[in-house]
Amino acid sequence: MQKKLRTAQKIFLGILVAAILLVGAFLLYVSDYYHAAVDLQERAMFSDIRVLDTNDALIVDPGNTKTALVFYPGGKVDHRAYEPLALRIAQAGILCIVPKMPFNLAVFGINRAERFLASHPEIEHWYVGGHSLGGSMASSFAAKHADQLEGLILLASYTTVDISSLPLSVVSITGSNDTVLSRESYEKYKTNLPKGYTDLVLQGGNHAGFASYGVQKGDGIATLSAAEQQAAAAQAIAEFCLTR
Repeated sequence: MQKKLRTAQKIFLGILVAAILLVGAFLLYVSDYYHAAVDLQERAMFSDIRVLDTNDALIVDPGNTKTALVFYPGGKVDHRAYEPLALRIAQAGILCIVPKMPFNLAVFGINRAERFLASHPEIEHWYVGGHSLGGSMASSFAAKHADQLEGLILLASYTTVDISSLPLSVVSITGSNDTVLSRESYEKYKTNLPKGYTDLVLQGGNHAGFASYGVQKGDGIATLSAAEQQAAAAQAIAEFCLTR
């Protein structure tokens, strides 16, 4: 009996140690993320736009708009790194909401957009989107809430969920010098998008240039500045959302 008890104790201790190691490894992994590197002088150019940095989101509000975008940040990227892009989108007259994700990973916050759709009854036209992993998770949200949305915006991203039969408009924007995005997966999952979606390539853009968090490991060298890439992306997004 004592032998069985000692064996059970050893098994329990082994499981406990393994669990502690796994939790430690996960916490170490998520603690290493890309921080926002926002240019304060650039921010000053958009002084007429209200920016709210709340506990759960960055809300960039142009005021008096009926169109909104909930934008999911890329994996292990501080959501505030998308402020420059959001400001440019808001400048065109679109409320832009960038949710803060648990552990900076949208995979743990797929339904974050839901609360904002519910809390802004004044908005008539809703879009969701995201960058990289954020775009894929926004696609998963869109697949289950297509009746509440008008479109999906993917930046350096793709959807593994089949939304080809849903009544959603889609724009996919990539940078020609992006070497983080898996081109193989990008091409493979194009069939998951509705027919007639817009595919836009920003010549000279890379993966990290859609936000402001510095150089991303494994990324290609951009010949566009981050500001130029964000301006081009924001213009395409505004045309996509406001001309339908």
